[in-house]
Amino acid sequence: MDVKLEVASYEEELVQLRRDFHMHPELGFKEFRTSEKVAEYLEGCGIRVTRGVAQTGVVGLLRGCEKGPTIMLRSDMDALPVAEETDLPFKSIENGVMHACGHDGHMAMLLVAAKVLSNNREKLKGNVKFVFQPNEEDAGAEDMIQEGVLDNPKVDAALGIHLWSPIETGKIGIVSGPIMASSHYFKLEIRGKGGHGGAPHRTIDPISCATSIMHTVQTMQTKEINALEPTVITFCKINAGTSPIIVPEKIVVEGSLRCLHEGTLDVQKRFEDLVKGVCSVHRTQYTLDFKCGNSLLSNDDKMADLVKGAAIKVLGEEWIQQENVRVMLGEDYAEFIKRIPGAFYFVGSANKSKGTDYPHHHPKFDIDEDALLIGTQMHVQGVLDFLGGDS
Repeated sequence: MDVKLEVASYEEELVQLRRDFHMHPELGFKEFRTSEKVAEYLEGCGIRVTRGVAQTGVVGLLRGCEKGPTIMLRSDMDALPVAEETDLPFKSIENGVMHACGHDGHMAMLLVAAKVLSNNREKLKGNVKFVFQPNEEDAGAEDMIQEGVLDNPKVDAALGIHLWSPIETGKIGIVSGPIMASSHYFKLEIRGKGGHGGAPHRTIDPISCATSIMHTVQTMQTKEINALEPTVITFCKINAGTSPIIVPEKIVVEGSLRCLHEGTLDVQKRFEDLVKGVCSVHRTQYTLDFKCGNSLLSNDDKMADLVKGAAIKVLGEEWIQQENVRVMLGEDYAEFIKRIPGAFYFVGSANKSKGTDYPHHHPKFDIDEDALLIGTQMHVQGVLDFLGGDS
């Protein structure tokens, strides 16, 4: 089987699928049109389909010619609450909603890969699960797991792709071990004693306490944490006060704590120790809550090597990028490979001449559609290599 040639024969269909999804974006758990289109396409390929997994998720199961292991390929489906500012002829028709992260391309690539693999099922010594996940931007993977997506048949390994504008088109970004950070969102409420702005000595000022906490935590981040274990703590939202002449009763501060290493709980504990100490000095009370956004996404060594091997066949070794790949952004694909061996990698989509180098979640975000062929070829080659097909 000539993977490049077979995938290339579907190039027009691949691009049209992506553009259709881009024009009709839907937010998390509202991917009704999207999931129906995905399900119908898979069924048209002769693949068994399960609808409504985690509300709007779709799972396709392709059984090969012989018994063997099961590999899972995953695509996210949800769009973002972003008003599109491109002039694409297929720009979003939904006000305030757009595919600003590449999920439209992810779906198109996985659908065409499913068709190619279905047409060549006699080469598969095992099974392929095609998982189309809702609500990736707010942790939909765990919902699919709880509804049994990794069972019946049991999934033995997983591969995932993200189109990536920080990497130029034609390159594959892959590393073993941590590749995307854990992210935990915190909400800190500090309570003091309100009063007149002209008599602050009669108040207990929660704003002064909050600013002291922010400075102290940033010092902790730079002075207490090993610089070789990337950790980022950001304060992104502050809500306090109603008037310039009133010291408020409380302040609410929100942000995120991200780690590209296993020590997230230790950092959280130290964070709270500092909050407790500063609040004691300022005579304030506090409540601190953490919400898990994403777990640490860490690639299995053998599955990462499988991706590298597939990339050599598809592109050549010189197109594999292993430097400047790890990022402090989160990705809930991590929930899958916390439980099974897997790898997640980036397919470069940046082409400055085409204007596809805007950052993800930007209103002018777009992808270089040349990357769609590469991602689809990688899906197919990875499955063939894992299931022992002759490629």
